[in-house]
Amino acid sequence: MQLFALLGPLLILILPAAAQFQFFDHMFNQGGQQQQRGPQQAGSDSVWYQERYEAAHCDRYLCPHTLSCVHFPHHCPCAFPATEEKVEFADGSMACVSKSGWKQGETARKIELARKGLI
Repeated sequence: MQLFALLGPLLILILPAAAQFQFFDHMFNQGGQQQQRGPQQAGSDSVWYQERYEAAHCDRYLCPHTLSCVHFPHHCPCAFPATEEKVEFADGSMACVSKSGWKQGETARKIELARKGLI
């Protein structure tokens, strides 16, 4: 009984302090766990993309670059419209080409001249 009388007050002081240190230990992630160093890098293979492509639901045409569901391939949007210009071709296909600072329509004109062998 005398031992409890001596240890009781000591435990009342030690337990809250131990709990507080345990809180800070977990807060700063030093409780024996490995620390996360930011977001995980994307893989170097195409598995991530293939999984999303296969999981996408589309009963029309699934655009391969943006995974958008559209009625026709030439309706696909460019993935980066701020820096790409969409060029539609007569065969119903399309391409997204860097704007390169030219005026609107200049990219399509240059592609058409190249197709004709003029540049």
